[in-house]
Amino acid sequence: MDGMSFSLQSWLRPLAKVGGVVFGVAALAVPAFAQTRTDLVERGRYLVETIGVCGHCHTPQQVKDGRQVDLPGMHLAGGYGFDGPVLGRWVGANITSDPETGIGGWTEVQIATAIREGRRPNGSIIGPPMPFAHYRKISDADAAAMAAYLKAVPPVRNAVERSSYRIRLPADWGPPVSGVPGPPAGDPVARGTYLVEVGHCMDCHTPNRAGGGGRDWSRTGAGGRPVTGLVGPVAASNITPHPERGLGRWTDEQIVRAITQGVSADGRRLSPPMPFASYARMAPRDLADLVAYLRSLPAQP
Repeated sequence: MDGMSFSLQSWLRPLAKVGGVVFGVAALAVPAFAQTRTDLVERGRYLVETIGVCGHCHTPQQVKDGRQVDLPGMHLAGGYGFDGPVLGRWVGANITSDPETGIGGWTEVQIATAIREGRRPNGSIIGPPMPFAHYRKISDADAAAMAAYLKAVPPVRNAVERSSYRIRLPADWGPPVSGVPGPPAGDPVARGTYLVEVGHCMDCHTPNRAGGGGRDWSRTGAGGRPVTGLVGPVAASNITPHPERGLGRWTDEQIVRAITQGVSADGRRLSPPMPFASYARMAPRDLADLVAYLRSLPAQP
């Protein structure tokens, strides 16, 4: 047994010196060996369809009964978008497995790279509102799972227009991403923090800097930023523990009800574009971890 271990280590040692791109591919391949393919796809389905709410930007929608809902048969087929005076026009891409109008011709590694690094297989850069500052924190295992699920999504043939930005896109969103671990299993706040990154919750619930230049992260969760949806701009709520302006006097159950049902502590119906139906499918433990994270934030007036 000792001789076999030494021999294997001697064989593996040179591979550790292989370049970063190969390391990144290997890291993304690990979950496929660590669990069944079915488990991998189901984990990806959960992330994409619940906390990740990818369909919220990548599915054409309509307003029904005061909620934004998918157009029938068009889930993840792209075409939903808006014009903005600064950003320009962005349009959610078709991310079904259609080989011509979607991402069916992409490998799973290329899909994971697009999610975390914002780069297509042809080298072009994906623009906002894809929140790469958050997606770069998705673990290798979860990036692989999301890519596996997207490859399994039934194809929908739907050619959509490309986004046309008024801003200049960067050459990249940062260095290649690899070696990102998941959160520690026994730390609810850390797990909640991770889920908030996957869900890019604070991208909507954090105000912009007064003088421009992006979000004011010194006021994370303070709300007030107008978020565009089919019912018009809606000011995102303060979700810090502030007792008057935020959630400080809400019970855990009231917070979960707001997230999953769109009902405020006072019974008021909350407005879209919050994707309540997607969040309603989250696991109870994940919802509890989200609440633990929100309780940990500094109270912001």
